[in-house]
Amino acid sequence: MKSKILIPSIAFFLIFSMGAYFLVNPSYGKSLKAKYYFEVGDYEKSLTLAKEAFSIDVYNRMASTIMAQSITSLKYSSYNNDAKKYMHIINKMASQDVISDADKAKIRTICHIMMDSYTKLAPSVITDKTLVRNSAKYHNNFKKLLEKVTK
Repeated sequence: MKSKILIPSIAFFLIFSMGAYFLVNPSYGKSLKAKYYFEVGDYEKSLTLAKEAFSIDVYNRMASTIMAQSITSLKYSSYNNDAKKYMHIINKMASQDVISDADKAKIRTICHIMMDSYTKLAPSVITDKTLVRNSAKYHNNFKKLLEKVTK
């Protein structure tokens, strides 16, 4: 009868101790904050906190993982922002009645740059799926544009 109470109370005590350690340890506290910011999509803040946590304790695997994932997500976010900016520029060029050869060359160059940038991206399991989908969509748009301009 005592073992029915003793074993769960020991387990509860161990879980409570581990939780307290994570909250009290400054490295793991920053890691938990970094994880929160990563989940809400603030990858820059997440990366900053993960780097701070990692500098406090280089054996903090949570900080290391969040740091790597934040860098990956920032690359995707940067690609999407650049793609949006370049699509706006290309749409301005395309809105003219006649597209000059120089503008076609600019469009080809932009498409090549963005397609090469996309091949350097490598998603992980926890990379935000909307970031990956948007990047793939932009990549396909640049691919189609390149095909149209090279004809």
